[in-house]
Amino acid sequence: MKKGIIFDMDGTLWDSSVQVAESWNRAVQRNGYPRAPLTVEDIQGVMGKTMDVIARLLFPEAGEEEARLLLEECCGEENDYLGTHGGVLYPEVRPTLERLKQRCPLYIVSNCQSGYIEAFLGYYEMEDLFEDFECYGNNGLQKGENIRLLWGRNGLDDAVYIGDTQSDHDASREAGAKFVHAAYGFGTICENVPEAERFCDLPKVLEEMGFLPDGS
Repeated sequence: MKKGIIFDMDGTLWDSSVQVAESWNRAVQRNGYPRAPLTVEDIQGVMGKTMDVIARLLFPEAGEEEARLLLEECCGEENDYLGTHGGVLYPEVRPTLERLKQRCPLYIVSNCQSGYIEAFLGYYEMEDLFEDFECYGNNGLQKGENIRLLWGRNGLDDAVYIGDTQSDHDASREAGAKFVHAAYGFGTICENVPEAERFCDLPKVLEEMGFLPDGS
């Protein structure tokens, strides 16, 4: 049986909210859109949402096309910025991923724009750790649909999704995947689910829920 561990990005692998706010404010100022500077709280409040929803929330005075173009400019600035500055990795991400990869293939599914996952993987030189990834920006599909898409094209028989928000849990359930809450991230889950208090706890949590055999 081929199993896969699929990761969310923001609030799960890293926190890029400071860097995203900085890069988006550059783009907004350059564009001349009249709004107060975006804060880290603004960015954290929309992380995990699809790009069309983010545009409506952060640029409510703009028309649909103006908001779309402005968000496109923000995302381009963001990808370039993250590709050279990175974000803030959670502790023990690389060694924990290396341990997990020895036992199960790893993947990423995010609601981000195209190029965001590539910026993350390139900056931290983690291309060797992940077999495949998918995102909303590539195809306009919701997270649950992209989990199923990645699941199918990689021939998985079973999968677990690691994420930090209720919407992550809902997407995993829609896709038929198991779920682990990244409790150190941005969100909370209103149901009783397996959770990791630290990223390095993931191998033990996955063993306890029976997804991975006991590695002791």
